[in-house]
Amino acid sequence: MSEARIDKWMWAVRIFKTRTIAAEACKKGRVNLNGAQAKAARMVKPGDIIQVRKPPVTYSFKVLQPIEKRVGAKLVPEVMENITTPDQYELLEMSRVSGFVNRAKGTGRPTKKDRRSLEEFTAPEFMDDFDFDFDFDDDEEE
Repeated sequence: MSEARIDKWMWAVRIFKTRTIAAEACKKGRVNLNGAQAKAARMVKPGDIIQVRKPPVTYSFKVLQPIEKRVGAKLVPEVMENITTPDQYELLEMSRVSGFVNRAKGTGRPTKKDRRSLEEFTAPEFMDDFDFDFDFDDDEEE
Protein backbone atom coordinates (compact mmCIF):
# COMPACT_ATOMS: atom_id res chain seq x y z
CA MET A 1 0.00 0.00 0.00
CA SER A 2 1.59 3.26 -1.10
CA GLU A 3 -1.10 5.66 0.16
CA ALA A 4 -3.66 5.82 2.97
CA ARG A 5 -6.38 8.20 4.13
CA ILE A 6 -5.07 10.60 6.75
CA ASP A 7 -7.90 9.96 9.23
CA LYS A 8 -7.40 6.18 9.01
CA TRP A 9 -3.62 6.58 9.33
CA MET A 10 -3.87 8.76 12.45
CA TRP A 11 -6.26 6.24 14.01
CA ALA A 12 -4.05 3.29 12.97
CA VAL A 13 -0.92 4.77 14.61
CA ARG A 14 -2.85 5.71 17.75
CA ILE A 15 -2.69 9.49 17.50
CA PHE A 16 -6.45 9.49 18.05
CA LYS A 17 -8.52 6.94 19.94
CA THR A 18 -11.18 6.60 17.22
CA ARG A 19 -11.35 7.31 13.52
CA THR A 20 -14.34 9.57 14.13
CA ILE A 21 -12.27 11.79 16.42
CA ALA A 22 -9.48 11.87 13.80
CA ALA A 23 -11.95 12.92 11.08
CA GLU A 24 -13.44 15.55 13.40
CA ALA A 25 -9.96 17.01 14.05
CA CYS A 26 -9.45 17.30 10.28
CA LYS A 27 -12.83 18.97 9.92
CA LYS A 28 -11.97 21.52 12.64
CA GLY A 29 -8.68 22.39 10.91
CA ARG A 30 -6.39 20.92 13.56
CA VAL A 31 -4.50 18.68 11.14
CA ASN A 32 -1.93 19.92 8.60
CA LEU A 33 -0.27 17.80 5.93
CA ASN A 34 3.03 19.22 4.65
CA GLY A 35 2.02 22.68 5.87
CA ALA A 36 -1.48 22.72 4.32
CA GLN A 37 -4.75 22.07 6.07
CA ALA A 38 -5.92 18.51 5.43
CA LYS A 39 -9.35 16.99 4.98
CA ALA A 40 -10.09 13.53 6.35
CA ALA A 41 -10.00 11.90 2.89
CA ARG A 42 -6.58 13.33 2.00
CA MET A 43 -4.05 10.62 1.13
CA VAL A 44 -0.68 10.34 2.90
CA LYS A 45 2.46 8.73 1.51
CA PRO A 46 5.91 7.96 2.96
CA GLY A 47 7.88 11.10 3.84
CA ASP A 48 4.85 13.31 4.50
CA ILE A 49 4.90 15.51 7.61
CA ILE A 50 1.68 15.66 9.64
CA GLN A 51 1.10 18.31 12.29
CA VAL A 52 -1.72 17.77 14.80
CA ARG A 53 -2.83 20.55 17.15
CA LYS A 54 -4.05 19.27 20.49
CA PRO A 55 -4.03 22.50 22.49
CA PRO A 56 -1.70 23.70 23.88
CA VAL A 57 0.73 21.49 21.89
CA THR A 58 1.29 20.96 18.17
CA TYR A 59 2.61 17.45 17.54
CA SER A 60 4.60 16.64 14.39
CA PHE A 61 4.91 13.20 12.82
CA LYS A 62 6.72 11.84 9.78
CA VAL A 63 4.98 9.09 7.83
CA LEU A 64 7.24 6.06 7.31
CA GLN A 65 4.53 3.65 6.11
CA PRO A 66 0.99 4.52 5.06
CA ILE A 67 -1.30 2.00 6.77
CA GLU A 68 -5.05 1.83 7.30
CA LYS A 69 -5.23 -1.13 9.70
CA ARG A 70 -4.58 -0.43 13.38
CA VAL A 71 -1.28 -1.80 14.70
CA GLY A 72 -0.04 -2.61 18.17
CA ALA A 73 1.71 0.09 20.16
CA LYS A 74 5.06 -1.71 19.81
CA LEU A 75 4.85 -1.53 15.99
CA VAL A 76 4.08 2.21 15.82
CA PRO A 77 7.78 3.29 15.58
CA GLU A 78 8.05 1.29 12.32
CA VAL A 79 5.10 3.21 10.84
CA MET A 80 5.79 6.79 12.00
CA GLU A 81 8.48 8.97 13.49
CA ASN A 82 7.67 11.54 16.16
CA ILE A 83 9.48 14.78 15.23
CA THR A 84 7.77 17.07 17.74
CA THR A 85 10.14 19.77 18.95
CA PRO A 86 11.20 19.80 22.64
CA ASP A 87 9.73 23.29 23.18
CA GLN A 88 6.25 21.85 22.50
CA TYR A 89 6.77 19.29 25.27
CA GLU A 90 7.87 22.13 27.58
CA LEU A 91 4.56 23.86 26.82
CA LEU A 92 2.74 20.66 27.73
CA GLU A 93 4.62 20.35 31.02
CA MET A 94 3.95 24.01 31.86
CA SER A 95 0.23 23.53 31.28
CA ARG A 96 0.22 20.42 33.49
CA VAL A 97 1.97 22.26 36.33
CA SER A 98 -0.27 25.30 36.22
CA GLY A 99 -3.37 23.51 34.96
CA PHE A 100 -5.52 24.22 37.99
CA VAL A 101 -4.91 27.98 37.91
CA ASN A 102 -6.70 28.59 34.61
CA ARG A 103 -9.84 26.50 34.87
CA ALA A 104 -11.66 25.58 31.70
CA LYS A 105 -14.94 27.34 31.14
CA GLY A 106 -17.93 25.23 32.11
CA THR A 107 -16.10 22.93 34.55
CA GLY A 108 -18.09 24.28 37.48
CA ARG A 109 -16.96 25.43 40.87
CA PRO A 110 -13.59 24.32 42.19
CA THR A 111 -13.68 21.56 44.77
CA LYS A 112 -12.33 22.05 48.26
CA LYS A 113 -9.16 20.22 47.20
CA ASP A 114 -8.79 22.53 44.15
CA ARG A 115 -9.20 25.59 46.36
CA ARG A 116 -6.60 24.40 48.84
CA SER A 117 -4.17 23.59 46.03
CA LEU A 118 -4.71 27.02 44.53
CA GLU A 119 -4.19 28.75 47.87
CA GLU A 120 -1.03 26.74 48.49
CA PHE A 121 0.25 27.63 45.04
CA THR A 122 -0.53 31.34 45.22
CA ALA A 123 0.33 32.00 48.87
CA PRO A 124 3.32 34.34 49.18
CA GLU A 125 6.29 32.58 50.72
CA PHE A 126 7.48 35.56 52.78
CA MET A 127 4.31 35.39 54.86
CA ASP A 128 5.19 31.97 56.28
CA ASP A 129 7.85 33.28 58.65
CA PHE A 130 6.14 36.54 59.55
CA ASP A 131 4.64 36.84 63.01
CA PHE A 132 1.33 38.68 62.98
CA ASP A 133 0.96 38.81 66.76
CA PHE A 134 1.76 42.41 67.53
CA ASP A 135 1.83 43.36 71.15
CA PHE A 136 0.75 46.96 71.45
CA ASP A 137 0.47 48.18 74.93
CA ASP A 138 -2.31 50.71 75.06
CA ASP A 139 -1.37 51.60 78.63
CA GLU A 140 2.01 53.05 77.68
CA GLU A 141 0.54 55.48 75.14
CA GLU A 142 -1.94 57.00 77.56
